[in-house]
Amino acid sequence: MTKMLRQRRARKFTTVLAASLIASMAWTAAAQAADCPREGTLGTSRVLSVDAASSPRIGLKSFPQTLPLDDHEVVLTFDDGPWPPTTPLVLAALAHECVRATFFLIGKPASEHPELVRRIAAEGHTIGHHTWLHRSLMRIPPSETSEEIDRGIAADEMALRGVATTIPSTPFFRFPGFETTPATLELLQSRGIVVFGTDLWASDWNKMTPKQELKLITDRLKIARKGIILFHDPKAQTAAMLPAFLRYLRDNDYRVVHVVPASPGVGGVPQPRNHLEKSDNSDN
Repeated sequence: MTKMLRQRRARKFTTVLAASLIASMAWTAAAQAADCPREGTLGTSRVLSVDAASSPRIGLKSFPQTLPLDDHEVVLTFDDGPWPPTTPLVLAALAHECVRATFFLIGKPASEHPELVRRIAAEGHTIGHHTWLHRSLMRIPPSETSEEIDRGIAADEMALRGVATTIPSTPFFRFPGFETTPATLELLQSRGIVVFGTDLWASDWNKMTPKQELKLITDRLKIARKGIILFHDPKAQTAAMLPAFLRYLRDNDYRVVHVVPASPGVGGVPQPRNHLEKSDNSDN
């Protein structure tokens, strides 16, 4: 009886998720058809350029330095994708509110779903790197760490641009589990790659309802008041919670900052920008 109940619940969840996915595709298409930001949407308030020379490691959960954000400014980041059942839902929620984020992709699923990688980039989001298989770089043999990093970068680049290069077009990297070593930190810094930690997270690796996750992250944000926020786009609870979280940001006067490489064309590529976004170097 217990097994049958679990099977029925699993089928029900799959049906609901499929319906949500279809709705999200229509939602995204409608959002992209109009200029962003639209009246009443959260929008992306500004673009922040980041480079390894001045900010080699950022995120207060791991490092003493973070991004120079003002009060009520947040950077949205998503790890572990792309994942077809849920990443499109996340993209739809972001598009609906005219928000841009950063996705740290795992190489293997990127190689399996290149069309989704290209969609993330086409919708204006920044693509960072998160290794090939999400193995801890602290716990695998040191001889394998470079391969894990480079194979992940090459897979992401192949999916995105059709070239399997280990020179990332966007030199942003996040360690699986934030598990660093002095050697891997030095390696990435020597290659001009910014290491992203985070300032606060939704703990969405734990099982919880979307409502519980929303309360957890908003309670933490009330205390922190700003920062880099970590989510995981393969998590169904996060995909379901995100529209409400973006509404919370909008209704409580938070502003979303989009991070891009500091030197497009030298380890980075220009990111699409809407007509109301401005660079940190703008006089406006």
